[in-house]
Amino acid sequence: MTFNELGLSAPILKAIAKQGYSEPSPIQAKAIPAVLAGLDVMAAAQTGTGKTAGFTLPILELLAKGRRAPANQARTLILTPTRELAAQVGASVALYGAHLDLKYTVVFGGVKINPQMQKLRRGVDILVATPGRLMDLHSQNAVKFDHLEVLVLDEADRMLDMGFINDIKRIIGLLPKNRQNLMFSATFSEDIRKLAKGLVRNPIEISVSPRNAAAPSVEQWVCPVDKKRKPALLSKLIKNGDWSRALVFSKTKHGANKLTKYLEAEGITAVAIHGNKSQGARTRALADFKGNKIRILVATDIAARGLDIEQMPHVVNFDLPHVSEDYVHRIGRTGRAGASGQAISLVSADEVDLLSDIERLTQKILERREVEGFEPDQSLPETTLHQPMRSKKTRKALNSVTKQQNNTRHYNNSRNTKKRTVYGHGPKPGGKHQSGGRNQTSRPSQGSEGSYEQRSEANGNVAPKTAGARTTSSKKSSDSSPYGRRSQS
Repeated sequence: MTFNELGLSAPILKAIAKQGYSEPSPIQAKAIPAVLAGLDVMAAAQTGTGKTAGFTLPILELLAKGRRAPANQARTLILTPTRELAAQVGASVALYGAHLDLKYTVVFGGVKINPQMQKLRRGVDILVATPGRLMDLHSQNAVKFDHLEVLVLDEADRMLDMGFINDIKRIIGLLPKNRQNLMFSATFSEDIRKLAKGLVRNPIEISVSPRNAAAPSVEQWVCPVDKKRKPALLSKLIKNGDWSRALVFSKTKHGANKLTKYLEAEGITAVAIHGNKSQGARTRALADFKGNKIRILVATDIAARGLDIEQMPHVVNFDLPHVSEDYVHRIGRTGRAGASGQAISLVSADEVDLLSDIERLTQKILERREVEGFEPDQSLPETTLHQPMRSKKTRKALNSVTKQQNNTRHYNNSRNTKKRTVYGHGPKPGGKHQSGGRNQTSRPSQGSEGSYEQRSEANGNVAPKTAGARTTSSKKSSDSSPYGRRSQS
C-alpha cells in the first residue's frame, strides 16, 4: 500500500514525498482511513512507528475542505502532556501542511502568554496545547471552541496518568458534543483504557503491535551493579563503547542534575532536562543534543515524553521506572523507524521488584551482563514471569517518621506526657520548673539545643557544632554517596 491509496490530496502527498516517504507505516495505514471516515479512534502503537502522522495527515485533509476558523476559535484541538511533545506535533503539522492554506499554533506554559493570545485572535485551524496553558487562555477569553470539529488526545495514557484527568474533563465540558474524538498513545493500561472509553463514543480500536512490547530492533539487557557504583559504571560504558550520543533516564530531577555534574567532571559533555528547567533551557538543551554538541542527555520520564531524535543508538535506564509501562516509552526512544538500538538498564538489588514488574509486563526475561570490575556486592535475585518478585522483609519505618507519628496530640504513648489542666491548655499550674531570675545562673537547655539543630537541618541550614565534632551519620552518608565524598573546605 502507498500513500496515494489512502485518499489524501495532492498538496499533502507532495509534502510526504518531500520527506522521502512512499509507504505508510502499519498504524498510519489503519488510522488514516478511519479518521477520514469520521470515526472516533483509539490507537495504540509503539513509539517511533509514526503515530503523529497517523492523525495529522487525515486531520489536515479534513480541515482543507472546510471553512476557515473565525477569530479566537479553533477547529481542531490536540492536547499533549508535555511542552516537548506539543512542539513536536506542531512541527509535524507545519511539515505536512506546508502546501495548504491552514493556520496553526502551539501553546504551552513556561513562556509568555501574550504572543500566544495574539495568534489566537485571528483564529486557528489547528491548536496544539498542554492542558494547563489552554485553561489559562480560555479563562482570559483568548480561545473558544464553538466551531471545534476534532479533539485529539496524544499520549493519552500519560496525560491521564499524570493527573490531567480533571483538566481534561473540564476542557471536554467546554467543547461541542458533536465532534470527532481521537486517542493515540504508545500503551494503554487496563485502568486507562476503561477511563479513556468514557471520553470517546463507540471508538474503533487499532493496535498494530503486541501491547507493551518493545520494537524487535532494540537489544535489551540488564547490568547488575551496586547503586553507589552506577555513575562510575555509566561513565565506563560511555567511554569504552565510544558512544556518540545516549539518552539517560533518571527518576528524579535532583538525580538528573547530580548525574549530569558527575559526567561533566568525568570529561563527558552532558545536560539535564526536566520540569524545573525553563522552557528556554530545555529548548537549548535539545538543540545542542540534536546538533551533536552534547553527548549525553539526562532526562526524567515526563520531560522525555515526545522527544523525537533521529539516530539514538543508546538508551540507558539509570533508575528503573516505578510504572512498568514507562519502560516501554523509554526504550522506544531508540530503534525508531526500524533502526537498531540498545537499551541498557543499570539495576541494583533493591530494584528487583521493579525489574520483575517490567519483565512480566513485556513477557520477556531480560539478559543480564555483568561488567568486569563492577560486579555487585549485593547480588541481583533471579526473576520469573510466573509471579511477581517481592521483598521478603518489609522495610522498617524511619525513626523520625515513627516519632512524628507517635507524638501527635491524638496518639502519644510517652510516659513523660505533660499533665494538662482541666481546660486542656498547657501544663498543670505549678508543675513547671521555675528558672531564670536575677540571682540564678542560666544554663542552656539540652533539649532546646537539639530542637534548634533539627529545625536548622530541616530548613537546609547546618547547625553550629564544636570544632572537631563529626557525626557518624554524616560520615556514613558521604562515604556511601555514588558521586564520591565532598571536598572539605
